[in-house]
Amino acid sequence: MKKFIIMIPVYNDWESLKKLISEINENIEIIKNVQVECLIVNDASTINQPKLNRPKNIKSIKILNMRKNQGHARCNAFGIRYIIHNETFDHLILMDGDGEDRPSELESLIKKGLKNPDYSVVAKRIKRSEGLFFRFLYSMHKFLTYLFTGKKINFGNYTCLTNKDVEIISSKPSLWSSYSGTVKKNLSNLLEIDSIRGMRYFGPSKMSLFNLIIHSFSIIAVFKLQALIRSFFIIIILGYLNKFFTLDLVFLQIPVILFCIIIFLVSLRENEKELLKSSENLINIKEFNN
Repeated sequence: MKKFIIMIPVYNDWESLKKLISEINENIEIIKNVQVECLIVNDASTINQPKLNRPKNIKSIKILNMRKNQGHARCNAFGIRYIIHNETFDHLILMDGDGEDRPSELESLIKKGLKNPDYSVVAKRIKRSEGLFFRFLYSMHKFLTYLFTGKKINFGNYTCLTNKDVEIISSKPSLWSSYSGTVKKNLSNLLEIDSIRGMRYFGPSKMSLFNLIIHSFSIIAVFKLQALIRSFFIIIILGYLNKFFTLDLVFLQIPVILFCIIIFLVSLRENEKELLKSSENLINIKEFNN
């Protein structure tokens, strides 16, 4: 029997978590010969935790309570390091706790992992639920990522990693800043399932314009060397094309230079020391087995 751990970061959104756990339980019921556990990383929530009941199809629920709030990416990084050092498992599934990663797709994700036990699986976004303007901005994010890194990153946190791949990324400094960028850079032969971005269970999306920009820059910063090389060639090409235009193209070169500076500054978020000592932020663990 293969063991899957589903890791879910949470900050205050306990009502969504309760609904998510219920839907996870419903959607894994038909999957045979697997053992599923849930590990919740409580990112120093300011709202008291409700009492959680363990549904019948989930073997155990653990809540790791953090001392200091550090944000979504670092919450994931801490959880990954905790699991690789303290849990036995075959596959690790990362999910957001608000319903945007749809539990109805767990069956496809788990079955793909079972069929291909040596490969990690990502949930490729084929459709999003946000408004037209946000979808346009997200398309720009994917375009810029591809332009400056040469990588097509069409997935977020919703993934199913093998034990071996979890170990590979668990010590990468970039994990402290960007999960999806770290996965794309360090893991090869990723398999995919089609995924539709769901609607939040409660309240508006937390992915603001500012958060989207930081998210995009953090991914590109994982590939900062490639981004620097590509930026250099873009600047050279613009300088060459400037000979054939009456309009001075320096107004395009300057943003590219500024972009490189921003990427360098964002890359400073990658902190191996903080990653390796992240366990110090753990206060206690609550476990629900009954």
